Amino acid sequence: DKNIENRVGRSGMGFGAEIKSHTERRVGDLLAMIQPEDLLRYGLIPEFVGRLPVIATLHDLDDAALVRILKEPKNAIIKQYQKYFDLEKVRLKFTDDAVACIAKEALKRGTGARGLRAILEEVMLEIMYELPSIQGLKECIITREVIMNHERPVLVSEAHEQSA
Repeated sequence: DKNIENRVGRSGMGFGAEIKSHTERRVGDLLAMIQPEDLLRYGLIPEFVGRLPVIATLHDLDDAALVRILKEPKNAIIKQYQKYFDLEKVRLKFTDDAVACIAKEALKRGTGARGLRAILEEVMLEIMYELPSIQGLKECIITREVIMNHERPVLVSEAHEQSA
């Protein structure tokens, strides 16, 4: 990114010059301006750079994108856990706050989308272990407190469902 900044950086002088520090530009913004010459200056050999017909850069994921990754794909991780629970005839629900909390935790850890599974594994491991031994369980609701404070999820049993 320093090679790109040196190439792209416009150093102005005088009264109308815009003064920017090196930290003002985000790395993602700089990488979007990458050219083959930057890769050569970085140390890659020309034969390798010549075999890269297109250089694509990606931006960091935000929490909204991580929430979409958790919920929307056909094989989304939340859907996978719901399928596991369906095998035990238990409905698994995640509150919107819980899903947002998982995304924020992944951002905080700096792990991006890969970290989503690790966060869910930490939370769901004990619940999935205990699930088969809970008689009459119909629904398991994962709330924000389950994610943040490792509290127990809200469990709804057949008896509670019939009395409601």
